[in-house]
Amino acid sequence: MSSDPIPRDGLAPRFWEKKPLTKMSRPEWEALCDGCGKCCLNKLEDEETGEVALTRVACRLFDDTTCRCAQYPIRHQFVPECIVLKPSNIGENLYWMPETCAYKRLWTGQSLPDWHPLLTGTQDSVHEAGVSMLHRTVAEFEVDDDDWEDHIIEEPTG
Repeated sequence: MSSDPIPRDGLAPRFWEKKPLTKMSRPEWEALCDGCGKCCLNKLEDEETGEVALTRVACRLFDDTTCRCAQYPIRHQFVPECIVLKPSNIGENLYWMPETCAYKRLWTGQSLPDWHPLLTGTQDSVHEAGVSMLHRTVAEFEVDDDDWEDHIIEEPTG
């Protein structure tokens, strides 16, 4: 795997245990991302129950060889509906976020999982733990919207 595209150096040790999400700096906030890629998967929401199903159909910008957005800094030019997660909107987005997501876990009072890159010091730990979408997706342009149901998966949680 290549070097971690998320800068995690120079941050206070275990800052996430001492600082609420609403008080984190931008580098601290960004460092919480574990790089699993699950937020970049298309989801299906049942209109009657509100239940959200995860599919292996990835956003057209998702690169499943790196588990990263191929155009992260300018992604809204290509995918205007891509959500920018921040403390002010996390509450309304919790319902679709992955169960392993650091933002969701911290918001709900849980700790980071043992495999999180901030704890292990390597971005590869998320893949080694089996929770990422590395090499597990199909691009959305390869699947008709009506066929997304055929690609529903259980969330990899390791």
